[in-house]
Amino acid sequence: MADQNDIDDLLAESLAEASDQVGGMQQEVEAALGTSAADQGGIDMLGDVELDVTIELGRADMLVEDVLRLASGSIVELNKLAGDPVDVYVNGRLVARGEVLVLNDNFCIRISEILADVQEADLVDEVQQLLNAAPDGGAAEGEPTAG
Repeated sequence: MADQNDIDDLLAESLAEASDQVGGMQQEVEAALGTSAADQGGIDMLGDVELDVTIELGRADMLVEDVLRLASGSIVELNKLAGDPVDVYVNGRLVARGEVLVLNDNFCIRISEILADVQEADLVDEVQQLLNAAPDGGAAEGEPTAG
């Protein structure tokens, strides 16, 4: 009959085996995706970068003369019906759709769909381009720039 020490040893051995298997699977997944734990740290560093988020309720095509006639109280008919999902753009790229809500007298958007073709890597590339285009090379206030 096995005593408690034998059971503890068997459990520790099984746990070590399972941990090795999980580690191996994680490496295979990272290799397949082309990511590593170091790459994951990069996205965390971008957490405080501001992005331009635009919610588009709808659009209208108007002639110049119609635009010139606009006055207080004018009504502009949009290309979407009431209840249609609104489009959510991040830096000009359509990333999601949602529904308009009112919460505490403020308009809000409940995201109902994240578009399948939006990839985290694409957004990281866009943020990197924005940082590279910044006059100071993207360094935060008080941080030295390379060079």
